[in-house]
Formats: sequence, structure tokens, C-alpha cells
Amino acid sequence: MDLAFTATEQAFREEVRQFLRDNVPPQISRKLVEGRKLSKDEMIAWWRTLNERGWGVSQWPEEYGGTGWTAVQHYIFKEELQMYPVVAPLAFGVSMVGPVIYTFGDAAQKKHYLPRIANVDDWWCQGFSEPGAGSDLASLNMKAECKGNRYIINGQKTWTTLAQYADMIFCLCRTDPSAKKQAGISFILVDMKSKGIIVRPIQTIDGGYEVNEVFFEDVEVPVENLVGEENKGWDYAKFLLSNERIGIARVGVSKERIRRIREVASTFESCGLSVLNDPVFSQKLAACEIELKALELTQLRVVADEGKHGNGKPNPASSVLKIKGSELQQATTELLMEVIGPFVAPFDGHSDSWTEAGDWIAQVAPSYFNNRKVSIYGGSNEIQRNIISKVVLGL
Repeated sequence: MDLAFTATEQAFREEVRQFLRDNVPPQISRKLVEGRKLSKDEMIAWWRTLNERGWGVSQWPEEYGGTGWTAVQHYIFKEELQMYPVVAPLAFGVSMVGPVIYTFGDAAQKKHYLPRIANVDDWWCQGFSEPGAGSDLASLNMKAECKGNRYIINGQKTWTTLAQYADMIFCLCRTDPSAKKQAGISFILVDMKSKGIIVRPIQTIDGGYEVNEVFFEDVEVPVENLVGEENKGWDYAKFLLSNERIGIARVGVSKERIRRIREVASTFESCGLSVLNDPVFSQKLAACEIELKALELTQLRVVADEGKHGNGKPNPASSVLKIKGSELQQATTELLMEVIGPFVAPFDGHSDSWTEAGDWIAQVAPSYFNNRKVSIYGGSNEIQRNIISKVVLGL
């Protein structure tokens, strides 16, 4: 594998950077640097700007609006978005349900849903996890009974990210209770405005309301909202989750956070509070940077393999990326906590003793807490180690 980017690839990187400089509102980038949340309107406006440029669904096949970029160009694009930083296109639509629809859906589903996903006319959320069916997703119980030209859905989904914004949800439902648990599951698209759906927010440890419970009581869904074949949903879910795990590595996010750690530490140094001269902290920071470089090289190997073989099958190394990527995201948020020191503790945001600087400091601890989840979603790291032992090591 050649680790050097070509002149064409370097020129492409600069093209992406220039586009970001010209089109990302400064207040959006500043919010993300400081760990703040963007509003729904801010995110949609930015994603539509990307879509107008033709980059909203860059990884899709060209016939559905994709760019036709090489695997390396896709890697560069994602990394630049993460390092700028700015939010990547809504994963639930672009990276999850979109590829399932254009791979397994029928012509009518492709025609209707794909353009709406690209332009964020529909905000999608993911209906997979249930109480008692998280990492063991195949144990799900939500039922969809086919009655004439309708499915009647009853059950509950949980940890549904950003369901409070969603227009649509893609769900795994049990359509054959007599089949073994991996079988008898179907992939169904549901309008969130349907009668019988209730969304209840779950307050997370960072104080936010990012995730929700979603209840379904006799929800009627047209049978044409079934994607692919009935009782084949488990296959489509595995296809979807393999795409999600590669994205969870988020090398650019960790690069940007290390840059932020050094920036904040240098600022504190002028007050005599910097930890950069602390040998223990310096050792931790150096270890993170070394592991991040190793992760980046691993991801580049996966990218090179994808570009070489192009068989569309998930690379089992995506499990390695998921494990190390999530661990590094957690480690860098912890290091940023150490840089801030005692000032990271909760405080009265209205106090006169705090300026705008104190305002962003208040986001550091919530970011640390929020990142505890990244080793769980997309298939817990324990599950990923099982995949590695079986598929990679052959144990």
C-alpha cells in the first residue's frame, strides 16, 4: 500500500477545504469546536448546501446522485469534514437507510425516497434497539402483522437517536414469530406522523435529550413500505451495520480534538495552569497520538483494499476500526477534561465571574459523558471482538 497521496488527491483535498471555507457559516464551526449542539434548522441548511454542490450523498452510486469518487477521495472528504469541523450528512438517511433502499428496495421506493433523503426533505431515525434487544438485536420483539394491504405494528424501540426531529423511521419488526430469532425479521419504513406512535425523550447523563423511546400501538403501515423480501430484514440490517462501523472510527474527529487539547492547554499556559509540562499528561497525549496514527493507517489499508477489490462486501477490519476509533474518542475527551482541570466542574452559567470562555468550558464535561456511548452503539466493542476472533483470526 502506498501511504502517499497523489497530486490529484492532494488537489481534491484542497478543493474540499476551499468549499468548506467558502460555505460553512463561522458560527456553526465555532459551536462544534466548543462542543455545542446545532439546531435542526442549522443542520438541514448545511446539508442542503452540500447537496446543492452534489456532495450530499457522495458515496451513493452515480445513478442515484453519488459522485463517483474513489475510495481515497471519500476518505479525504470525511476527514476534512471532521477536522474543519462541520457535521457530516445525516447518517440515518445517507449512510444507513439510503443504501438499503437502493440495494434492496423496489423502483417505486428508490424514486420516492432517495431524492428526499439527499435533500433532507425527510429526517430519518433508526428503529433497531429495544428493551432487552440491544447488542443482542436478534432478540427484538416488535411485531408487524400483515392484514390485507397493511402491516399492523405493535411494540417499542429505545435509544432512538434524534427521533424528536424525525419524519420517518426504518424499523426491524418480527413478521414470523415461529422462525428462529435471526429469521422472521423484516425491514419496514414507517411515517413518524402515523397514528399510534408516541415519542418520549430520555435524558442522558450529559443532561441532553438526544435519544428517545418510541412506542407503536396498532400503527398501520402500507405493505409497499416493506423493503426487499419479508423475513429477510436481518440480512439488510447486517449490511447496514457494516457501513455504520467504518464511519464510527472518526479519525478526523480525534485529530481535531487533539488539536483542540493543545490549543486550550496553550491558552491556559499563559495563566500558569497548563498541563503540557506535566510528564504524566504528556505521556498520555503522546500515546493517544501514536494510537491515532496507527488507527489512521489501518483505515487507509481498509480504504486501499476497498479500492482494489471493490466487491461491495464489508471488510471485517471495520470491527477493528470501530473498537479503536471509539476508544480514542473517549480517551481524547478525557484528556480535554484534564486540560481544563477543576474548572470543568459544573458552575453557575450566569455568574459574573465567567466570560464567554467559561461558557464553552461548560460543554467539556457533557461531551465527555456523551462519548461514553460510542463503544456501545453500532455493535458494542465486546461484540466486535467476537467478530474479530471469528472472522479475522479464525478462532
